[in-house]
Amino acid sequence: MTVSREIRLAAHPVGEPGPEHFELVETGVPEPEEGQIVVRNTWMSVDPYMRGRMRDEESYIPPFQLGAPLEGSAVGEVVASRSAAVPVGATVVHFLGWREYAVMEAAAATVVDTTVAPAEAYLGALGATGLTAYAALTEVAPVRQGDVVLISAAAGAVGTIAGQLARKLGAARVIGSAGGALKGKKLVEKFGYDVAVDYRAGSLAAQLAEAAPDGVDVYVDHVGGDHLVAAIDALRPGGRIALVGAISTYNATSPVPGPANLFSLAAKDATMRGMLVNSYFHLFPEWIGKAAGWLADGSLHTELTVAEGIAQAPSAFLDMMRGGNVGKMLVRLAAC
Repeated sequence: MTVSREIRLAAHPVGEPGPEHFELVETGVPEPEEGQIVVRNTWMSVDPYMRGRMRDEESYIPPFQLGAPLEGSAVGEVVASRSAAVPVGATVVHFLGWREYAVMEAAAATVVDTTVAPAEAYLGALGATGLTAYAALTEVAPVRQGDVVLISAAAGAVGTIAGQLARKLGAARVIGSAGGALKGKKLVEKFGYDVAVDYRAGSLAAQLAEAAPDGVDVYVDHVGGDHLVAAIDALRPGGRIALVGAISTYNATSPVPGPANLFSLAAKDATMRGMLVNSYFHLFPEWIGKAAGWLADGSLHTELTVAEGIAQAPSAFLDMMRGGNVGKMLVRLAAC
């Protein structure tokens, strides 16, 4: 029997997670049953929303179970199949990451075309990451010609795509918030931003007032907290906010107070709308059709931060939560 290694949740974290909350386990890989496939995972994703699943409480997605392998987006090669729809040798994306081999119903996997882009792109620009940026800026807080757009966590997986996309959608000025001068330099030189504000370098409100003296029209929020407060204050009349994430609150051990300036949205006739990317999966064909072309012609730039091997997956997750990545954080599980 083939042996697979997987990462299981060892304990529910309280506050910031650590290595002790994960365990690496070896397990056998069973033969597939009728209608099933076996996938040798080559890449897996670590993402901020996974922190919420480590709590023992119900949310929009079920929590991880103690002693069970974690889950998340992964891509790999089908090495055994009892499904006519998904043959051996196909490259598929699915949701059984955090393990070297995955056994699943064929219907739970999506075959992808690696002649269009490399397999790992389907976990980043051509996956839910890219779709999040697209849906946020076209459906949730749509960009209009001439807008000033602000994006927090701009050097992260979604932010590096969103800045470029805002420009393609007609934004006149794109501002990104990130931690540190090196990330800010990359935002301007590689990812389509006009200016970067460093939230570690002083007052966020003051830096934003300098970067956008006349205010902002669209804000894509990945951080919450002081970023959301500053963005609401800076919002122009008729402005739009997309609530994508709030990573500044994910390790909180007590309820996090909301912004005290929410009512100013009414005075500004502005909107603030939350989003879950799975509500926009119907846009995947449209997004992939556009993004694949942009990747091919070089007008959409991406960057990966890569950890090597399943044993490093917990460290990759913890590093990503602390802002240790530029672009998409991935774990390479096997040679493609």
